[in-house]
Amino acid sequence: MNDDIYWIWLLKCFGSAAAIDDIIRYFGSARGLYEAGSTEWRLSGLLTAKQIAALSKWSPSQSGDVLKACRENGWEILTPQSIYYPQRLREIRNFPPVLFLKGERDVLLRDVKLSIVGTRRASNYGLRVARLLAEALSEAGAVVVSGGALGVDSAAHAGALHAHGKTIAVLGCGLGTDYLRENAGLRQEISQNGALISEFLPFSPASRTTFPLRNRIISALSLGTVVVEAGEKSGSLITARLALEQGRDVFAVPGDIVSSAFTGANKLIRDGAKPVFTPLDILEEYVYTYPEEINTAHAGRTLGEMLRHGEASMRPAVDSPSANTAVPNTALPSVPLPESATGTAKTVYASLDAERHIDEISDKTGLPVSACLSALTELELYGCVQLTEGKKYKKV
Repeated sequence: MNDDIYWIWLLKCFGSAAAIDDIIRYFGSARGLYEAGSTEWRLSGLLTAKQIAALSKWSPSQSGDVLKACRENGWEILTPQSIYYPQRLREIRNFPPVLFLKGERDVLLRDVKLSIVGTRRASNYGLRVARLLAEALSEAGAVVVSGGALGVDSAAHAGALHAHGKTIAVLGCGLGTDYLRENAGLRQEISQNGALISEFLPFSPASRTTFPLRNRIISALSLGTVVVEAGEKSGSLITARLALEQGRDVFAVPGDIVSSAFTGANKLIRDGAKPVFTPLDILEEYVYTYPEEINTAHAGRTLGEMLRHGEASMRPAVDSPSANTAVPNTALPSVPLPESATGTAKTVYASLDAERHIDEISDKTGLPVSACLSALTELELYGCVQLTEGKKYKKV
């Protein structure tokens, strides 16, 4: 009998983020735990009465519904016994008994993984920094890890994809949950150029508790975590704290000291996080350990320069007579619209030949205001449009 059913059984019994490392070390595996039986569970002294009751409530044979859902949808099941289960994740105390995966499992084995996190309600500046930083890290050879949410997360994923790199989205819900529809196109592209992973049973809904739980996976997978924009109570600070607890590095992009949107990131720097002014500030921590996987040749430009020039690598074109021509500081090329954008987003984007109010956009595209707002939200998370005074939108 496949051991996957025992790990699914353990997940059903204990739920996510249970501290199971001592239990598995003692019994050897989820199957070993099941076959030991209730008497040995009690004698081990590792399990509470509540946990023993939970283990007795379910049977591995009740894992069939999960196996069927994964088989029908092409989702893979990775357990700690799988060669594709990340070793860094296995080392934490509350490692997930099961990872459900859609996409490329090989990407989980890449050594240089770096997470980029931040607020869902990111400023245009935060979105652009996250995107350009992700592009630069991807071009240098890193896999970008984030949480698949709106704001900084989506900008980071989009940046990695734009650089033709690999990215991993750690979801706060099951793979079969219809969550965040405006991000469906991005998730699909991630699954084709990286992986979507979740520790939650396939149809588990997102909630206030699931996102903080998945943050430990984001940080554990990565060599280091970069906080781009975070207020004092941002959930991304949980990821930073978990990274420190797991012995990982923490980086933060300095922000406006007047703006509350950057209070959390600035405090991280005050408390010892390494400030990020260039992609090299991150990569230099790992280039000597992974010299064959990291290329820092184009990672030295400051984030300010990257923002002014509108691209991450700024590599001169071969034999181009204008390759060394400086771009004026006032030049801000438009952020390209990703291929993963929905059709509605592309229609709305095409209508922005000038600053336009939502009503004008609706009239010009023939789309309902609600559809336009959804598309504009999608475009904002890609860093392609910006809300201006008078509730008007313009291309960035």
